[in-house]
Amino acid sequence: MINIEKTRNFQIDEPTVVTIGKFDGRHLGHQKLIGRMMEIKETYGYKAAVFTFSVAPADLVQGKSHTVITTNQERRNNLQKIGIDYLVEYPFTKEAAHMEAERFVKEILVDRMGMRAIVVGPDCGFGYKRSGNAALLEKLSGVYGYHLEVIEKRKDEDRDISSSYVREELDKGEIEKANALLGEPYYIHGQVVHGNHIGEPILGFPTANLLPPGEKHLPPFGVYVSRVLIDGQFYGGITNIGRKPTIKTKDGVSPVGVETFIFDYEGDLYGREIEVGLLHYVRPERKMAGLEELKEQIARDKDFGRAFLAGKEGILENAPSVTREKNGGWRA
Repeated sequence: MINIEKTRNFQIDEPTVVTIGKFDGRHLGHQKLIGRMMEIKETYGYKAAVFTFSVAPADLVQGKSHTVITTNQERRNNLQKIGIDYLVEYPFTKEAAHMEAERFVKEILVDRMGMRAIVVGPDCGFGYKRSGNAALLEKLSGVYGYHLEVIEKRKDEDRDISSSYVREELDKGEIEKANALLGEPYYIHGQVVHGNHIGEPILGFPTANLLPPGEKHLPPFGVYVSRVLIDGQFYGGITNIGRKPTIKTKDGVSPVGVETFIFDYEGDLYGREIEVGLLHYVRPERKMAGLEELKEQIARDKDFGRAFLAGKEGILENAPSVTREKNGGWRA
């Protein structure tokens, strides 16, 4: 996949089928839309291209920050796995915010992205104050010579599947429900960093630590059964999300972290990228009386995790064929 970012001056010199949006979380609604894109790509030989902004426009227009289900890097990973050929992460500047809708279609989608077809949802919005919509795309299709398809939203009973819906379920700790809407486990992607080094020498449990960026939308602090993607292979695990209140630090404050004990894995992971997918909420994070109680609780969590995974046939199979760069090491 060719990722075009941090520039307004680009050119795609191939005919494309395009879609536009934030694509926060690759939920079933997104999958339906992109699935149709890929059918058009296969039928007509167009390249599949996604247009999005590097920063959500609402963040800058409203002057406040919103968390996201998938970070920009996670979004790139998702779209690459799907088979998208071009991802345009356009800088959201004052000029971009005030671009009229028809100008956006002509100058960006048609002229710069080589658009021959576009697939959108019925509520798509673009251009200054989101003045552009599916009706305008239909009107302009005859002017600029592209094909338009409007894909009805995927529903969960009577509710549209959306990123907002997924966030609601995550906030409630309803991981299985969020995963059902996503069509895959909610995951955190990151580089394994050094923790406090008490896992293996003191507790006897080596762990891999991630520090998610501040914009990552996390579920409630607590312990989760998880699966971990390493070098294209899934491993079971047990993951704690939170501030590890039992562990004393020099300044008394621990950053929000994602700490995972990975079942049946031996090797160095420090500095390498992994994905931790959450499967089931086990319990809330809580402060233990001391390290001995913590050790006993982790042992119980591990037993629960193994039992849970044993009852989920195939959940650790069919890992995507993604090659990870072997650029670091890990020992807890």
